[in-house]
Amino acid sequence: MSVLENLSLLQPLTLGSVVLKNRIVMAPLTRMRAIENDVPNPLAIEYYAQRASAGLIIAEATQISPLGKGYPATPGIYSPEQTVGWAKIVKEVHHRGGKIFAQLWHVGRTSHSSFHEKEGLPISASALKPEGKTFTNSWTFVPYETPRAMTILDIGQVIEQYYQAALNAKEAGFDGIEIHSANGYLLDQFLQSKTNLRTDQFGGSFENRTRLLKEVLKRVTTVFDSSKVGVRLSPYGTFGDIAEADPIGLFTYVIEELNRHHLAYLHLIEPRSTSAGADDKVAIEAPNTTSLFRSVYKGLLISAGGFDRESGEAAIKKQQSDAIAYGRLYISNPDLVERFSMNAPLTPYDRKTFYGGNEVGYTDYPFYGAQ
Repeated sequence: MSVLENLSLLQPLTLGSVVLKNRIVMAPLTRMRAIENDVPNPLAIEYYAQRASAGLIIAEATQISPLGKGYPATPGIYSPEQTVGWAKIVKEVHHRGGKIFAQLWHVGRTSHSSFHEKEGLPISASALKPEGKTFTNSWTFVPYETPRAMTILDIGQVIEQYYQAALNAKEAGFDGIEIHSANGYLLDQFLQSKTNLRTDQFGGSFENRTRLLKEVLKRVTTVFDSSKVGVRLSPYGTFGDIAEADPIGLFTYVIEELNRHHLAYLHLIEPRSTSAGADDKVAIEAPNTTSLFRSVYKGLLISAGGFDRESGEAAIKKQQSDAIAYGRLYISNPDLVERFSMNAPLTPYDRKTFYGGNEVGYTDYPFYGAQ
């Protein structure tokens, strides 16, 4: 098969101050394979390196503190041991010519106290229990707990934890960082009206609800230049029992505020599913997020959410997006860039091996021609 040189997905892109060799992004993918003390699994060195032909790898969501953890065996970036583990991964990705950002993560109220018995209950903008169930540290599934509403002191501590995580990411050699402000996690819980009932300077108006995100950005951009920082948002997403009374108004305001920061990119998730790991199903009556907010954001835009080669190519050609993030397709196709370039068939993924386990369904997917 011949390489399709004119494929828009294969064209280089300067993302802030980071030059990408193509516009195919590996989306952040939680795989629940970290080892003791939330250290990245040594298997992750090969896992990420196999996918280094991506224009950009956004590493799996990585908790900034014990209270930020919400799933078993997810890696952290708050300890020296974890930082060393990430440095080994970054070094090998760079050795193979790749670029990689860390995604900094705090799950807020979707955590469970079994992950942080010393610290107690999960924390959030308000003491509101989500509907549904969550994992415990022993991989059981139980109803959510009612979180503790964060004090101003708590908020200040979380901002400093983001700062320390950014310092650790820089020490590990990451090319940049992404602030995870989507999917019903902590920063999203402050943004959206269903989860933020505060009456202080972090609640009420759009300005107040956006304050924590802006304070986090202000702090982490003292570590990484803003041209090496991205933000992920999920307007119209419902995961984590999240919702907003005025999504267009809120996210227009948030994105206009992000314009002031001159970021590397904005990463928008299309509302394709309502539960983690669900098959692609377009949410009822949810608009196309990229189309809705493309004109609002003045910088570079990464779109994620059920794209294939054809739809991703079309989105870039129509200038709806500047790059496309692929998740599940990257799990089973480490050489996704090469397969797209040749229009080669894709290896189907095995959902049973998404979370937990060892190299099976992780580093053992074949490269094209090696099946």
